[in-house]
Amino acid sequence: MNPLNLPRPAWMTEELVLLEDQADRFLKSEFTPHVDKWHEDKILPREVWTKAGQAGLLCAMIPEEYGGAGGTFAHETVINRAYSLAGMDAFGAPLHSGIVAPYILRFGTEEQKKRWLPKLASGEMVGAIAMSEPGAGSDLQNIRTTAVRKGNRYLLNGSKTFITNGQHADLIVVVAKTDPKERAKGVSLMVVEAADAPGFRRGRKLKKLGLDSADTSELFFEDVSLPAENLLGLEEGQGFVQLMKELPQERMIVAYHAVAMMERAVALTVDYVKQRQAFGKKIIEFQNTQFELAACKTEATVAKVFCDECIARSLKGELDNATAAMAKYWSTDALAKVADRCLQLFGGYGFMDEYPISRIYRDARVMRIYAGTNEIMKLLIARSL
Repeated sequence: MNPLNLPRPAWMTEELVLLEDQADRFLKSEFTPHVDKWHEDKILPREVWTKAGQAGLLCAMIPEEYGGAGGTFAHETVINRAYSLAGMDAFGAPLHSGIVAPYILRFGTEEQKKRWLPKLASGEMVGAIAMSEPGAGSDLQNIRTTAVRKGNRYLLNGSKTFITNGQHADLIVVVAKTDPKERAKGVSLMVVEAADAPGFRRGRKLKKLGLDSADTSELFFEDVSLPAENLLGLEEGQGFVQLMKELPQERMIVAYHAVAMMERAVALTVDYVKQRQAFGKKIIEFQNTQFELAACKTEATVAKVFCDECIARSLKGELDNATAAMAKYWSTDALAKVADRCLQLFGGYGFMDEYPISRIYRDARVMRIYAGTNEIMKLLIARSL
């Protein structure tokens, strides 16, 4: 599936090409045939995680000494693109592998890395990060969840919402206030092992506009007693800094996901209009169809070329916050336009849930909201002027 006809980016090595082929074959064999059923069930089964781990598709950039594949962010990008092209938009693996595991790798102690990373890489544990609260989304300095030190333990109290992987998560990185009197300086990251956390409770699997099989959930923490070593890192008050350091990578994960969704939308639509007929000729033969698809291909191509450049900068350690924000904002806005145009070309069938373009249209909407709303992306970009 390559409707954009672009050459491979310079960072795409032969090893990454082989990984792309491996991931594509595995997903088409093991996951794609079941996507429709998982969509109907409105949840992915837990064994998807262990299968992905066995196939080497989790935690690709975690060093081998901690159970990962020892790759780079390029490896994660290739795998994440494969998930999307396979229709696995609702699978929370990009967050698990590209956000949760790196927090532990970059900020955790040696004991924490050895304790948790191998289980995340194998799929034995599913990772989640609990940031958003009913009264605090992007404004993380004003969260109300607290982790109060009591001797050699912490008491964790609070509630979180919109948590990806919430129903399956075994390891949850919770954003909490260890000093409620402070704003950013009072934020710490606490790690909760769900199987050994009395007082931890999963709430509803939330009903959403899209991503139906994603187990987005509410989580509740009521006097959850955590050992002091479950503070991520060695010092309290480092949570906000830790979060900010990882945001550019998180936003590139979303941006590249949006690009892959555009690729899939264009490919599905081109295939449909070449087969469907109206007024005695194929829909592709109408000039309006050609113009609309030309616009879609252009939007997707511009986004992919820009995102490929951002990935290259990221691999060199040169990707700044403002540029990552541009990629996230531009790509997800472009996805919304492309999905809308493509659905229109399907006519009435595009409105039917059984057609993948309908799901792409719905699933695309949240991309402009999570990982920081596009309005916040514009604020970040404006600060760089």
